[in-house]
Amino acid sequence: MQVTYGCSHNRCTFCGTYKDKPFRVRPMDEVLEDVAMAAERVPQTRRGFLADGNALVLSTRRLTGILDALSSALPLLGRVGIYANARDLLQKSNADLATLREKGLQIVYLGLESGSDEVLRRIDKGSTAAEMVEAVGKANRAAIRVSVIALLGIGGTELSVQHAEATGRVVSAMNPRYLSMLTLMLVPGTELHRQWRSGTFQPLEPEGLLDELRRVITHADGLTRCLFRTNHASNYLPLAGTLSRDRERLLDTIDQARSRGESALRPEEWRAL
Repeated sequence: MQVTYGCSHNRCTFCGTYKDKPFRVRPMDEVLEDVAMAAERVPQTRRGFLADGNALVLSTRRLTGILDALSSALPLLGRVGIYANARDLLQKSNADLATLREKGLQIVYLGLESGSDEVLRRIDKGSTAAEMVEAVGKANRAAIRVSVIALLGIGGTELSVQHAEATGRVVSAMNPRYLSMLTLMLVPGTELHRQWRSGTFQPLEPEGLLDELRRVITHADGLTRCLFRTNHASNYLPLAGTLSRDRERLLDTIDQARSRGESALRPEEWRAL
């Protein structure tokens, strides 16, 4: 359900998704038209998602109106998700988040990218690691599940170890319900792509990305029920498990892939964003 267009931050150096889509709020009458269309065409819908890049930037009043309309039109709707950045969550009061949860907002997707503040500064993320930990904690306390997304390779060769170890530690502090790892793919037209072309950013080879993945898992301690996935098409090695239970199996799978080499990895031509 398109409720905003673009991303209100839209400065991350690696992301080209919204470069040609200025941020704006979609008119409410258009959103309600889509809700009515959904009720007519897909009345059995059980899950919904509010787009675009960080739709939680909308006011609680506006989001509540959208969620109420969806609930009324789609009686089987059980879960609504949304993208958010740390500032969106931190600017909402505890009461705001509790209201949104009561209205059906059950999961928030947040792009951590890295637990290293130096990496976050270089990619112009707009938030510190501490702010993102605070934001996830705030959502957790409101009983809104959080799916955290981190990005292998985003620190390049220079900051690879720092990026991976700090990401594991920050995820530990967040204790999210879900953790997904994606792998950096350089997108033409982005600042990071220009840095690569000029020689100031050096991407990792697949073996180095596996090393990062291993470090993240090794440094992610104390998680309770965090479901872990690397099944995104950008990744070389798909993994799935619960970190508190399956850590050793996941590490063993990475080690086996490293020993087998290229044959164990997703072919380059199969990778995509």
